[in-house]
Amino acid sequence: WVAGSVGPTGQTPSLLLDAELEAVREAYREQIRALVDGGVDLICMETFRQLAEIRLAIEAAREVCDLPIVAHLAFDAEQKTGDGASPERAVMLLHDWGADVVGANCVEGPHGVFEVVSRMVGHGVPISAQPNAGYPKRVDERFMYMATPEYFGVFARRFFKAGVDIVGGCCGTGPEHIRRVSAAARMMGGGRAQIEVHDSDPQSLDSTPAEEVPAEQRSDLAAKIMRVWRERVLAPPGQRAPLSRDTFAVSVEVNPPTGLDPGKAVRAARKLVRGGADVINIADGPRASVRMSNWALAQLIEGEVGCETILHVCGRDRNLLGVQSDLLAYHVMGLNNLVVITGDPPKVGDYPHATAVFDLDSIGILRLVQNLNRGVDPAGKTVGAATRFFCACGAEPAAQDYERELRRLEKKKAAGARFIMTQPVYDPDVLLRFLDDTAYLELPVMVGLLPLASARNAEFLHNEVPGMAVPADIRARMHAASEAQAAGKKNAAREEGIRIAQEALQAVADRVVGAYIMPPLGRYAAALEILSCLDGYGE
Repeated sequence: WVAGSVGPTGQTPSLLLDAELEAVREAYREQIRALVDGGVDLICMETFRQLAEIRLAIEAAREVCDLPIVAHLAFDAEQKTGDGASPERAVMLLHDWGADVVGANCVEGPHGVFEVVSRMVGHGVPISAQPNAGYPKRVDERFMYMATPEYFGVFARRFFKAGVDIVGGCCGTGPEHIRRVSAAARMMGGGRAQIEVHDSDPQSLDSTPAEEVPAEQRSDLAAKIMRVWRERVLAPPGQRAPLSRDTFAVSVEVNPPTGLDPGKAVRAARKLVRGGADVINIADGPRASVRMSNWALAQLIEGEVGCETILHVCGRDRNLLGVQSDLLAYHVMGLNNLVVITGDPPKVGDYPHATAVFDLDSIGILRLVQNLNRGVDPAGKTVGAATRFFCACGAEPAAQDYERELRRLEKKKAAGARFIMTQPVYDPDVLLRFLDDTAYLELPVMVGLLPLASARNAEFLHNEVPGMAVPADIRARMHAASEAQAAGKKNAAREEGIRIAQEALQAVADRVVGAYIMPPLGRYAAALEILSCLDGYGE
């Protein structure tokens, strides 16, 4: 797609005579006509500081073509246009005048544009953000823009998270800046993946796909989840199996060590299985931290503890070749349960300057796995047999852009997801709404539970971890418990955090196939305490 750029004349419409205004209109008509004759696909208006002038440009464009119009304004440090309009007012006016997409460009770098477009989101109009790379500074006889590509990538993710639809760059941005924006788009699902994974259409394959193994035959976990889904969740109320260990699946997260000794993790897994866990969930470099490969810990746990594991698979660290190689190895090792996620960016972890890959986001990886489950690789070549992967996908019931989250879940199901594992949620009403709104997908759900450890922990999760929301009343309870603990009531905060998790679990236990518990700070006993609120689970 090619956009034709239109900029301001520098004139002030309110100071022009009627004849001069008509000359400005004609200048815009002439330029836009030339762009249309040249074959552009849309008109992109940039860096207009006055609403009166961009209105002239929009009207001229509508006179000569019916192409989509993206209209950007440049705002000052007070987040006002040159004629005093707020971002919210500008959205309404530009859309009313005929713009299809509205937004802001230039300003004082990504942060300034973010502040403006955050106020534009939510008014029923697609929003575009095209920040510059900051104002240039003189460095060794050269003028250089100071906003680095890495910084641009961080803000691109924030733009998409806030609900902005189009993200680009203005003054001072180059190919590396746009590469970072593109990576953020793939990670956040804001754009089409650059690498398309084969759709396994038999007519387009070099070899006929193998017969896919039924979901319930792919692992013990798969068999239990599909059985519980039929017998307890989907069954009519009078025919439902009672809630018990046999009809409730439990996954507890035990992460690989940051060093060389996996002993503590293996011992924790053994204790959890004795306490009622069906499967151990092992993350893939959570929060972009450096840890032992999760498949190595999975092999140890399955061999020494005798229970199944679920491996997280993320697109951050591996290109298409690496992801495919690992999946083939997982199949050979018998590691058939997967949670497919996009992954946290390196910026949040131990090595913020490490290179992120993101060839594939979670949907792309799910498609790749779906192909392997049919016996073919992304190029359509046979791999010798059908793999038996049972795939979960992640979901954020409290997502800021809730409609986008539901749309992505539809795509994840189409790509091969067989059940959902949610992010931790602390408001039962949010969970119940999510279950109502996703019922049409007909996917089993495991509810995510992360017991809060303290008031500080609650504030951190709410304010600094993407996809997490801790309601004000829950944070207030944790603050009160932390104060009681400081006053001498031992373990008050920990006990309150467990009670909050139990309340969330009890509210939805009859509507989910199980729970996905993430013990805080490696305190695995908390997982078993949460389960004690259910019939059949002792403390």
